[in-house]
Amino acid sequence: MIKDAFYRTGHPSPLVGVSPLSWVNEVLHYLGAGTSADHCLSEAKQAGFQGVELSRIFPREPGALKQLLAQHQLQLISGWHDGFLTERSVEQEMDAVHNHASLLQENGAKVMVYGECGWMADNALDIPLHARRLLPDTQVKAYAERLSAFADALCNQYGLRLAYHHHLMMVAETLPEIRALLSACSPSVGLLLDTGHATAAGFSYTQLIEEFADRICHIHLKDVRLDRLQQVRASGMTFNEAVLSGMFTVPGDGGIDFRPLAEFIARSGYQGWMVVEAEQDPVKAPPLETVTRAQRYVAQRILSANA
Repeated sequence: MIKDAFYRTGHPSPLVGVSPLSWVNEVLHYLGAGTSADHCLSEAKQAGFQGVELSRIFPREPGALKQLLAQHQLQLISGWHDGFLTERSVEQEMDAVHNHASLLQENGAKVMVYGECGWMADNALDIPLHARRLLPDTQVKAYAERLSAFADALCNQYGLRLAYHHHLMMVAETLPEIRALLSACSPSVGLLLDTGHATAAGFSYTQLIEEFADRICHIHLKDVRLDRLQQVRASGMTFNEAVLSGMFTVPGDGGIDFRPLAEFIARSGYQGWMVVEAEQDPVKAPPLETVTRAQRYVAQRILSANA
């Protein structure tokens, strides 16, 4: 069993960070175009956050990134890695991740977010959600073995815990898919609990807490506007269209009940990062105002149960 030291910080309560997705989109580059790293980080600090996840607008040279974060008194939480272990060998994936993992390691991150980008349909984020390409059941075991070996190597070489991101349009979207994959993986494969992606995939995030609490090493606090979700599913929208429609939002602005998460935090003693994340159009949802409201919501509605 992987022990708490890989993702717990020693602080008396979880650390709260924010994703730069409220300022700039990682896929739809015109959302937030022209926003500088300094602007994003200064507003993240002003809103009361302790850290940020990596963004395409941040430096990729470890020393430059460390200096920039220090100027704003923020920590580097983690960073998303485009994984292709459905197609690559462990050795190939380790080669592909080297620069990214080194950047995280040298800037003090303890977890790396892993998103499986292999086995996706062409232009997967621009096809209807119901048209997702499914990984055959017969391939899950071998994929889980490669993922487990990669997680071990990542920890041994870089001191990073792998946080597997269940995600719309990827190979582990639904609860049965997540359950089948994690059940076949070694304990070195941690789970990123994303409240918004669980809800949008049609199940409650509480089921992941009930079944995989010991694996949860990272949390994305994303809310969902349930009326928009219904429209997205009914009309056959794509993932990117769903984002542009405002389906995702920050905690407190949608229909997700975060009380069970607050109870989990208090009961389990979880001390990893909780990251406010919402893929929204920054013109429609001004970042500073939006994430400041979210920070207060997390403090009052989630962390208060931990006081």
